[in-house]
Amino acid sequence: MSGSVAKGRPKYDQVLVDIVDYVTRYKIVSKVAYDTARNCLIDTLGCGLEALTYPACKKLMGPLVPGTIVPNGARVPGTRFQLDPVQAAFNIGAMIRWLDFNDTWLAAEWGHPSDNLGGILATADWLSRNAVAAGKPPLSMKDVLGAMIKAHEIQGCIALENSFNKVGLDHVVLVKVASTAVVAGMLGLSREEILNAVSLAWVDGQSLRTYRHAPNAGSRKSWAAGDATSRAVRLALIAQTGEMGYPSVLTAKTWGFYDVSFKGQPFVFQRKYASYVMENVLFKISFPAEFHAQTAAEAAMTLHAQLRKAGRQAEDIRKITIRTHEACLRIIDKQGPLNNPADRDHCIQYMVAVPLIFGRLTAADYEDAVAGDKRIDVLRSKIVCVEDPAYTRDYHDPAKRSIANALTIEFKDGKQFKEVVVEYPIGHARRRQEGIPLLEQKFKTNLARQFPPRQQQQILDVSLNQKKLEAMSVNDYVDLYVI
Repeated sequence: MSGSVAKGRPKYDQVLVDIVDYVTRYKIVSKVAYDTARNCLIDTLGCGLEALTYPACKKLMGPLVPGTIVPNGARVPGTRFQLDPVQAAFNIGAMIRWLDFNDTWLAAEWGHPSDNLGGILATADWLSRNAVAAGKPPLSMKDVLGAMIKAHEIQGCIALENSFNKVGLDHVVLVKVASTAVVAGMLGLSREEILNAVSLAWVDGQSLRTYRHAPNAGSRKSWAAGDATSRAVRLALIAQTGEMGYPSVLTAKTWGFYDVSFKGQPFVFQRKYASYVMENVLFKISFPAEFHAQTAAEAAMTLHAQLRKAGRQAEDIRKITIRTHEACLRIIDKQGPLNNPADRDHCIQYMVAVPLIFGRLTAADYEDAVAGDKRIDVLRSKIVCVEDPAYTRDYHDPAKRSIANALTIEFKDGKQFKEVVVEYPIGHARRRQEGIPLLEQKFKTNLARQFPPRQQQQILDVSLNQKKLEAMSVNDYVDLYVI
């Protein structure tokens, strides 16, 4: 069947047109966005390097057929794999999301815009290696940073006013859409072909959130983004062949996305696409924890110090009250058994109990060896969450975008500590000056997990220098991460 569009077919939905016009026509001028994108890049790759220390993640790495090596294929950082761009995108996307430690965007919908790096980096590396082999110039890392900014913006701006979780869909649908649009642009597709590609992303089957919630919470939430960004590369490559698109994929009566999956409601937009999302993205710096609990964990660390100073123990506590926002209650307020690490890192009670007891919260603290400590479940049962409507309003306020939590400890003897309030986590845009040095230290720690000192320094010399990084070819930069 011909891929041409028949006469009488509708015009492309305006939502699709706006995405494609942004990808093909918008020029990024924000220095803050490029600087933040570099920090996002190193943080995201560092998260992937840490994830490779976990067998459950590492077993998913590599080609679909063992032993396959793709000539001029994309390399997977921290490994020896050289793969086709679709499978490389899955590998990179899965490793950077595995520990729930990469960046976050919170609005009507939640998500992790750096999930798109899987498709972006794999495609850029593959294109660059083939260009070099053909005697042509490769892409630069500035091209990668620009693609990251645009993918962040597409995912984040759609998420501002449109809640996919309320209709049971997972936020990785936005990773698939954003990655498809940006990757299609990187591949050099025409405007019509990119429109076709983005329509294919919307018409695709979308993931249910069931793997993020009890009683089915499980490890798919750690590779779902890798699946989405790799699917995006696949769809862009399909569109590159001239495959037709579906212009009214969102608005078609009965059969379109709005009627089938969004209760008949059209998308609402708060702002035009620019570079707002990258400039304001949230970094997970201190804790590998679901972001709505970041400030709660920070407050718990403060209270742990107060407990030690006062000579108090977790056993002395009668009740802990967490004053929080509505999104936190909906996603991570959990009582009862927690079945696996994926369940635990989406439970605010667990993410408060561990730092109160141990004075830390690391990725290893979600594993069975730590979770088996009976004190954690005893303390969890004493933690109650209540919504503060003001916190919910500030969470959605574009001028604030706070993620506030406030903790109060009451003791069995009737005494209590003064409430500890943290409105903005250290990874928030309002705390960049305080946060970036810690983010760089996090990157250095993660490099040391995989590479010898000389290789670490080679990576750092480029990665911490904006001009050097932007000027470097993609393939040369990725080669720095090869084991």
